[in-house]
Amino acid sequence: MDVVDKDKEYTFFAGRRSPIVDCVVALAAGVLTTLSAAPFSLWWLGPVSVALVYWRIASLTPAMATLRGWCYGVGLFGSGTSWVFVAIHDFGGTGALMAMFLTTLFVSVLALFFAVPFGLYRRITGPRFAFLSFAGMWVVSEWLRTWLLTGFPWLLLGTSQIDSPLAPWAPVGGVYLLSLMTALTGTLGVEVLRRRWIFLVPMAALWIVPFLLPAQWTTPAGKPIQVALLQGNLDQRIKWTAQGQREAISIYTTMTRVQARDIDLIVWPEAALPMLEQEAQQILEQVASDLGPDTALLTGILQRDSEGRSYNSVIGLNDVQGEYQKAHLVPFGEYLPFQSLLADTLAFFDLPTPRLTPGSDVQAPLHVAGTTIGNAICYEIIFADHVAQQARNAELLLTVSNDTWFGRSIGPHQHLQMARLRALENGRHLLRATSNGVTAIIDSQGHVTARAPQFEQASLT
Repeated sequence: MDVVDKDKEYTFFAGRRSPIVDCVVALAAGVLTTLSAAPFSLWWLGPVSVALVYWRIASLTPAMATLRGWCYGVGLFGSGTSWVFVAIHDFGGTGALMAMFLTTLFVSVLALFFAVPFGLYRRITGPRFAFLSFAGMWVVSEWLRTWLLTGFPWLLLGTSQIDSPLAPWAPVGGVYLLSLMTALTGTLGVEVLRRRWIFLVPMAALWIVPFLLPAQWTTPAGKPIQVALLQGNLDQRIKWTAQGQREAISIYTTMTRVQARDIDLIVWPEAALPMLEQEAQQILEQVASDLGPDTALLTGILQRDSEGRSYNSVIGLNDVQGEYQKAHLVPFGEYLPFQSLLADTLAFFDLPTPRLTPGSDVQAPLHVAGTTIGNAICYEIIFADHVAQQARNAELLLTVSNDTWFGRSIGPHQHLQMARLRALENGRHLLRATSNGVTAIIDSQGHVTARAPQFEQASLT
């Protein structure tokens, strides 16, 4: 049995700490995780943040471990999803105090996804292979967050590693394997700091193996196509007014005419025209007549069926086969989860009740310009399983989005980073057309090959 000289042991944050100090350190670790992700992209802070919350967790009671996990979650989501306040207050028409209350509630509930696993980890696991069980617990908590309470897989640890040497793990096991490797780097690093040098071997393997993995897991299919992604930069505050309708029609029809003869595929963003498809029929017919015979167009638009159900959809003009209806809607933004429980609460606070209907979980890809396209509308791109299902029979991925709700926050950059990881996981090129940024073309390695400036009208080719 090895005996460690406590006087010589590496004592970073060693000794007993008050609950307040422990919580402050955990809060800071959460903020560091946010800094590891876009737009800061200090990816090396991902393992560091795990190390901070893993350090000496074995000395905590289950209650204190729960508190540490909750404080970490508050630090992570308080700093990393601050854009929720912007969406609710600036664009949702909610007063500042109510928006602050709702944002605080949102962050506090999400933090439970770390609080409960941390407490359970301390209660049911022992010291043997603690580095592995803690990292495994981390990934399980992320997996639960992907589907529990409708799911919110935002700021998953693995996403921050898209530009790190660990990124080649993503095509092997997706974001969860990437999260596991990142968490293991943090926990193994702590063991090394405790002078348990044997842990250098698995830690080094985590970082060496990616260099031995194939650089490309898929091969190109079909001929290249020329695309134009249109970014109209229409002010969200007026979008759904009569003035907004006129401006949207003018912006997108004018930009389309410029590209109509030289491009295989033109893409408008999510709900580019602020009206139902039926109301836009005459406009769309005119746009179709302006297109060249070999040019197709895809646009996000709202649809309503004969029974009055509304869908957030992607439709096509000029020889496009199929359409797509958004399957994973934004809770509270596009539909009301747990409606029987929450409808009266929203009415009491005079908050709007969203009423979109989800599309089918399994939908065929679109056939456009000689290629098959898998789709994800806005929020759906953050769900790895959904995109993998769409990619299965598709040669190209497309996500249309309206990120104006984020304002000038860090949200659009985080959204783009998740889209990049979906491209890498599935080995597919990905087109991202947004209302005001970040519009981008992403290759099958997750690299951005072309990018339009935010908050400007732009055509990205």
